[in-house]
Amino acid sequence: MKRHLYFLFTLLLLMFWSSCRKDFEFSPGDGRLEFSKDTVYLDTIFTNIGSSTYNLKVYNRSSDDIVISSVKLGLGETSAYRLSVDGMPGRVFENVELLAKDSLYIFVETTIDINDFLNPDGSYLYTDHIEFGSDSNQQKVELVTLVKDAIFIYPDRDNTTKVIETLTLNVGGETIETELQGRELRPEELTFSNEKPYVIYGFATVPEGQTLTIEAGARLHFHENSGIIVSNNASLHVNGDFSTDQDLLENEVIFESDRLEPAYSEIPGQWGTIWLVDGSVDNSINYATIKNALVGILCDGNPDEVMGKLSITNSQIYNSGSFGILGRNTSIKGANLVINNAGVSAFAGTLGGKYNITHSTLVNYWNNGFRQFPALLINNFVIDDENTATIADLTEANFNNCIIYGNDNPEIVLDEIEDEAVAFNFKFTNCLIRFEDNNNNFTGDNYDLSDTNHYDNNIFNEDPHFKDPNLNQLIIGEESAGIGKGLPIFALQVPLDLLKVDRTITPDLGAYQHIIFPEED
Repeated sequence: MKRHLYFLFTLLLLMFWSSCRKDFEFSPGDGRLEFSKDTVYLDTIFTNIGSSTYNLKVYNRSSDDIVISSVKLGLGETSAYRLSVDGMPGRVFENVELLAKDSLYIFVETTIDINDFLNPDGSYLYTDHIEFGSDSNQQKVELVTLVKDAIFIYPDRDNTTKVIETLTLNVGGETIETELQGRELRPEELTFSNEKPYVIYGFATVPEGQTLTIEAGARLHFHENSGIIVSNNASLHVNGDFSTDQDLLENEVIFESDRLEPAYSEIPGQWGTIWLVDGSVDNSINYATIKNALVGILCDGNPDEVMGKLSITNSQIYNSGSFGILGRNTSIKGANLVINNAGVSAFAGTLGGKYNITHSTLVNYWNNGFRQFPALLINNFVIDDENTATIADLTEANFNNCIIYGNDNPEIVLDEIEDEAVAFNFKFTNCLIRFEDNNNNFTGDNYDLSDTNHYDNNIFNEDPHFKDPNLNQLIIGEESAGIGKGLPIFALQVPLDLLKVDRTITPDLGAYQHIIFPEED
């Protein structure tokens, strides 16, 4: 009996003590909140494409448990913003509890149709705010999003089966069925202007015998697994121009992802590639920036083109998930070309071909993981799934007045399967190259650096003195080993550097004439 009375007494005591605690009493919290930011910028989005999810942290710094009478969007249920408060979605919330010295997360996202607004003129600044509490104690956090109009290119979809169109390609005269989603560009889509950005889903294909012309200042944005394919007998002409504002690059043609948030601005491998298939012809790229692709440019076939299957000048390729440029038994001419930060190689000429690169900076400062291959890879073969090698002539691989460097060593590899019937012709002239073979891993005639038939007047392993290669700033400074070391005959072929500075008197190596870096504060 006493034992039962003891348990009853204990239970009553606990109930009485709990009823006296103030921990479970919530006092009004309106006007007493602090926030991780006073404005949530949802950055820039394209019309009708959802934003990333952004967060706002709300703090109760007081020693009291509080209740916020309301948390809501200023425009209420009509707002284009969407909230999630402690895991609950909505636009209006009432009596939100927040314990003492605690915090809660509010997540914000949006999808906006620019056509809902009058005369947006290509972009529209959409704003709202989150209201906490009411009346005189109300607090606000602003929400800001820039919405851009765009021209969208989507694959076609079968209205009955809902199957998205995949591509049938003509590659070197052979019809190939693929699983790549995309469609051919229509006649009215074969000129990309600078009036609106282009957003491409899937692979936009230049039809056989047609030319895609991209005008100066155009902006192309690619969704994941998207890109451009140039078909048999088709051409790509990228007609960018020099930009006086090197931050805005107003006249440059820019190829990048459709994710516009700053967090995505330098992430490699966000979209596919520009694929110049075997049989495409007369491709030219001038003043372009190609960034954050899996492969910046994939160039196949046509090794005997007199003027080169691809001519690329005054252009930059950064942050490629695998290759900046991957050539496969093809022909490429490049000048004032800058490539950096690739998961495999900055420039690869494989299965032979013909390559003539002048006054270019081909470097690799990849820091996103292990890198097995050098900045520059040249070979004359491809090995199939059955470990069978196919070899082809390396007719030419000439690198003149270039810088070939990086954060690994060596940064050139010349990989040859020897065959008397197959040519393997290459030459580096007046280049600054990172190549040290302390363990004698690279032997044979291809690595005889004293052979002037292959290596003429080069500089090895000296500092190019880049401004900041980790930020893709590859201009050289006044301590560079490449200053004044260029051969004038090649400088006369490319008289202006990437910034339109005359290089003909005392040519520096690479794509830039040197500058004096400003002193840091």
